[in-house]
Amino acid sequence: MIGGRSAPMQRPVSRLFIALSILTAWLLEMLPWGRQGWVPDLVALVLVFWNIHQPRKVGIGVAFLVGLLVDVHASSLLGESALTYSLLSFGAISLHRRVLWFGAPGQMLHVGLLMLAAVTVSWVIRAALGAADASWTIWVSPLTTTLLWPLADRLLLWPQRRPVDRDENRPI
Repeated sequence: MIGGRSAPMQRPVSRLFIALSILTAWLLEMLPWGRQGWVPDLVALVLVFWNIHQPRKVGIGVAFLVGLLVDVHASSLLGESALTYSLLSFGAISLHRRVLWFGAPGQMLHVGLLMLAAVTVSWVIRAALGAADASWTIWVSPLTTTLLWPLADRLLLWPQRRPVDRDENRPI
C-alpha cells in the first residue's frame, strides 16, 4: 500500500523513456520565457521524480551532467546548476522510500522542501560571488514546481501502468 491505497501493478520503466522525459524537460527549459521567478524548474522536477521512483537508473551523475547542459544553455556560472541538481538528486535518493509512502499532499511537501533547498543553494552560490538576486520572485519557482508534482506523477507513470485485465474465470 502506498499512501493508504493499494498501488497498481506497473511495467518496468525503460531507460529510453527516462532519457526522453529528461530531454523533453530540458527542451521545455529552452523556451523563450527566460528565467523568471514564476517559471517552474521542469528539469529539477523530472530529475527528482526519477530519483524517487527509479534511484538506480537515474542518479547523481546524470543530474550533474544535465546540470552542466542547463548551465551551458543558460550561460550561467558553469557548475551552478550541476551542483544544485546533484544535491537535489542526493536528497531525493535519500528520501525516496519515505516519500513513496505518502499520498500526493505528503509527496508535494517533501518535493517542495527539496526544491526550496535547491533554490537556496543556488542563491547562496550567487551571493558568495556577489551576484545574488535580491528579488523575492526567485522563491516562487519552488512553489510552482511543487504544484506540478501530481501532473508529473500522472504523466511519467502513465506508460508503465498495466491495463486492468479482467478474467471471468479467475476468482481473484
